[in-house]
Amino acid sequence: MNAPFLHIDRPATAGETSPKSGTATVALIVPVHNEEAAIAPFLAAVRENIDPLKDAGVAFEFIFINDGSSDATLERLIEAQRTDRRIQVIDLSRNFGKEAALTAGLDCCDADAAIPMDVDLQDPPHVIPLLVEKWREGFEVVLAKRANRSSDSFLKQRSASMFYRVHNWIAQQKIPHDVGDFRLIDRQVIEALRSLPERRRFMKGLFAWVGFRTATVEYKRDQRIAGQSKFSGWRLWNFALEGITSFSTAPLEIWTYVGATISALSFLYGLLIIAKTLVFGIDVPGYASLLVSVLFLGGIQLLGIGIIGQYLGRVYAEIKQRPIYIVRRTYEGTD
Repeated sequence: MNAPFLHIDRPATAGETSPKSGTATVALIVPVHNEEAAIAPFLAAVRENIDPLKDAGVAFEFIFINDGSSDATLERLIEAQRTDRRIQVIDLSRNFGKEAALTAGLDCCDADAAIPMDVDLQDPPHVIPLLVEKWREGFEVVLAKRANRSSDSFLKQRSASMFYRVHNWIAQQKIPHDVGDFRLIDRQVIEALRSLPERRRFMKGLFAWVGFRTATVEYKRDQRIAGQSKFSGWRLWNFALEGITSFSTAPLEIWTYVGATISALSFLYGLLIIAKTLVFGIDVPGYASLLVSVLFLGGIQLLGIGIIGQYLGRVYAEIKQRPIYIVRRTYEGTD
């Protein structure tokens, strides 16, 4: 039986240097799926921004998670590893999705802090020093907020804004507006995330749920350097449903009020029919109104059953207790 609370503490040990004041290691966690053209530009841009931090006592490592790529992504990563021993590659047995790949990266991370980011450079590497600076000031979570999303289409901007508004309106745990996975999280936060047993993972919500002291830096979201986004409109819709159902039961609870409202209106309408019958005699209702009523109530019932099905499907996935991901092979950096 799980404990009713979780206590995570890292007491200082003899000879240990605080990651916020002395030598520290930061892992860049990068899920990739069919991104062979982006690997080299990403590494070049990131190294340009992180190498100067070595003099400030911050050492970086790369954790790439190959999420079932069907192109030459894995080969490009292995080639890069031969020239940079800081690179670690986790090759998953198939495509499990970005949330699972990100979880795999966090599970394999032994650094003092981690920065999840995309390989397409829409998460600009020049923000990394700003994240580290805030972290060394004492914050356990440093969010990277998209202050400018002009690189996204109008439809994507509007749909994203609507998702944040709807989610934060109905969910108990709010998520920061215009903040993706790109952020810095301290070792304590990593341990808290690793302790969560759920398998259907909405990482933006989990990042917010664990809490900790948080700071925010803003940046302009750049254009993708190569390849295409793996999130189609349908996948983004399902992703939004995952977020809402993971952190809110409002879609289930609302049907209590919908049912009560319909029942009350039906009762009032029944009283109206009785009154008309007593005053004007028997009134035979029309076929159209009867058909509309039946179709309306049938649609309401099917919609309610569908929402219950969304939650039931997630419960079914959880109770099977299948692993979130399967690692085919891990490629460690060599000296």
